Amino acid sequence: MDIAVVEDEKVIREYLCRLIQGQKPESRIEAYAAGADLLASGKRFDLVFLDIQMEGMDGIETARKLRKSQEETVLIFVTAMKEYVFEALDLYAFQYLLKPVDETKFAEVLERAVREAARKQEKRGLFIKTRNLTLDQADILYIESRGKKVEIHTAGEKENIEIYGTMEGLEGQLGKGFYRCHRAYIVNMDYITEYASDSISLTGGNKVYLAKKKYGEFVKAYMWHLQSGGVSSV
Repeated sequence: MDIAVVEDEKVIREYLCRLIQGQKPESRIEAYAAGADLLASGKRFDLVFLDIQMEGMDGIETARKLRKSQEETVLIFVTAMKEYVFEALDLYAFQYLLKPVDETKFAEVLERAVREAARKQEKRGLFIKTRNLTLDQADILYIESRGKKVEIHTAGEKENIEIYGTMEGLEGQLGKGFYRCHRAYIVNMDYITEYASDSISLTGGNKVYLAKKKYGEFVKAYMWHLQSGGVSSV
């Protein structure tokens, strides 16, 4: 489970991180002092604790921008002001916590939020607007860029799907089990059978390019994928 804490007050930020670490030690936690830093990271999170009153970009604006690319992220607002609750609900916030944060209440909310994030991961599909079709992400082997089109290669004997679109557009919908290994390829790491410094082999004898400059990053991502419960086909 990938969790982000966005809070401009260092003491509170570290306090929330300690609470999460104590309750969910298997989670990967990232801390940010500003909403702009969270957005600039480009990382996808299952769960985000977001302070509302921050200098510069506040939590509400940060959430609006985050929702454009991460619709499934579970948002929990942390605030000292009750009047923000209605704006939080407009952004489909899962919960809001009032400062000072009560440990018992926090533990209860975190547990429910983690279950909700896991439920969303299980149901996650890839919506293809031009076909009015939702494809189960578990059925995707890899995605290949072909000029102005992308081809979605599927596992088993299912038909491949070719559509007009961009890799960036599809990448924003995919779960963390996928990796952009090359400008022209995104792979489902559950189907990896072998990899080298310049290529990745997948189930069914398929092979795609791996950008050499991404090799180190890819190995870390793949190891984390396996440690987080991903399937090994090696």
